[in-house]
Amino acid sequence: MSKRVLVVEDDLLNRMYLCAVLEGNGFVADSVSDGAHVVETARRLRPDVITMDINLPNVSGLELIKRLRADAELKQIPIFAVTAYVGKGEESRIRKAGADDFLAKPIKMKALLDTVNRLVER
Repeated sequence: MSKRVLVVEDDLLNRMYLCAVLEGNGFVADSVSDGAHVVETARRLRPDVITMDINLPNVSGLELIKRLRADAELKQIPIFAVTAYVGKGEESRIRKAGADDFLAKPIKMKALLDTVNRLVER
């Protein structure tokens, strides 16, 4: 059975790219564009991995990571952050929120697949 990845990304082109790469490599990719729907969607779909944009409308990706980690049903799902902001201290903030890893935008296909495969195998 294919592994499921929940892509949390508000930018349409980035969302389409991430889903296309994942689906083209054997994953089932579902997406959410609004942070307000992430927790309920994760509960419903039970993804194997979540990619989390940090800059989202309504609620930040960092806050969503914290919510997912606080949820007894979802806290074990690996999460990696996807962000255009890679300034000093950003990786530390992302990991402190509970992310397992992070990738800087623009996302390279190999890095995306390597990260997802590593987290799925964990």
